[in-house]
Amino acid sequence: MKARTGAAVLLAGMCAVVATGMLPAAAADRVSAPPPAGLEEALEQTVADGFPGVVAYARRGERESRVAAGLADTASGERARPDQRFRIASNTKSFVSTVLLQLEGEERLSLDDSVEKWLPGVVQGSGNGGSALTIRHLLNHTSGIYDPTSEPEFFAPYLERHEWDHVCTPREVIARAVRHEPLFAPGKGWWYSNTNYLLAGLVIEAVTHRSAPTEIHRRILAPLGLKDTSFPLTDPEIHGPHLHGYDLAGRDVTRFSPSYDWTAGAVISTVHDVARFHRALFTGKLLRPAQQRELLTTVQFPDEPAYGLGVQRMDVPCGSGESARTVSAWATDGGGPGFTSVSLTTADGERQLVLAVNVYDLGADLRKERPVPPGKGLLKAQLAALCD
Repeated sequence: MKARTGAAVLLAGMCAVVATGMLPAAAADRVSAPPPAGLEEALEQTVADGFPGVVAYARRGERESRVAAGLADTASGERARPDQRFRIASNTKSFVSTVLLQLEGEERLSLDDSVEKWLPGVVQGSGNGGSALTIRHLLNHTSGIYDPTSEPEFFAPYLERHEWDHVCTPREVIARAVRHEPLFAPGKGWWYSNTNYLLAGLVIEAVTHRSAPTEIHRRILAPLGLKDTSFPLTDPEIHGPHLHGYDLAGRDVTRFSPSYDWTAGAVISTVHDVARFHRALFTGKLLRPAQQRELLTTVQFPDEPAYGLGVQRMDVPCGSGESARTVSAWATDGGGPGFTSVSLTTADGERQLVLAVNVYDLGADLRKERPVPPGKGLLKAQLAALCD
């Protein structure tokens, strides 16, 4: 689902290469450490704020900690644990942009290739045209292409008829998108659209002649040992140890087909696996230098985020008064049925926080209402993990 209306609520509240080098150190080479001061209390506050459960990974240098609070399952009383899986939603997009950047580094495509070159005839009609649209426009959300998953009626099979295993394929979503005129000409504005990353997934398949999930597995999951990360296509279940996800009324919405989300947000993972991937990504271990620069080159439009290629730059406020300062960080986030998550990595790569909570109310989001409970716990967690 969306980053702007979902997990970005958390970010806003918080904020009022291949490099041919070595892959990250194995987990056994790192040091498990007590969590940063105040992080456990922040998670308890998050539960008090109205989230049944919260799981987090924090790192300072080589010192890692994993903590949890509250419940994974309100029906059984099972406690939340840091190893439990959850739907990472739009955090998926950084996996997709990484694969495309690797393909560019291998000279198999250019981000300035037109979408029409790789997907002839897919983007056409109602003023849409693939010839003027580039892969870069897709990855930094400057395409102007419409997002039908922003419409309440799109989710009627799930939210109204409770058909939790309903399948809507990526090509069906794209077909619905191009029946709507574009919001602006490519490159002339910024608007977050899941359609961009569905098209990006199809480009991966056109270039490699393999499925997008297969390419993500062979290029990222397998090399980094992300054994608890998976990419379901239509299966509505989360398999293995996992958090249950809830809406604001407390209804369990864990079972939900990810078919419509695909390369825009279908991945299931853990806080540790997301952290391991982002540590490798933001410290230049997955991309060549030229592609690393492209990843972190942001577009800036008035009142819009500093968005790169599947990642966002933000300034984290630390301290107050004369001691006030900001810490620059790279962020990804995700909000989808039952789950909200945020991943933050400081620009120097020395500190990380990956945090997931098990509430996200899709219906509220579609009504332009806040999809998660208000509170201060998440802000406190950020300050504890990233600030001195």
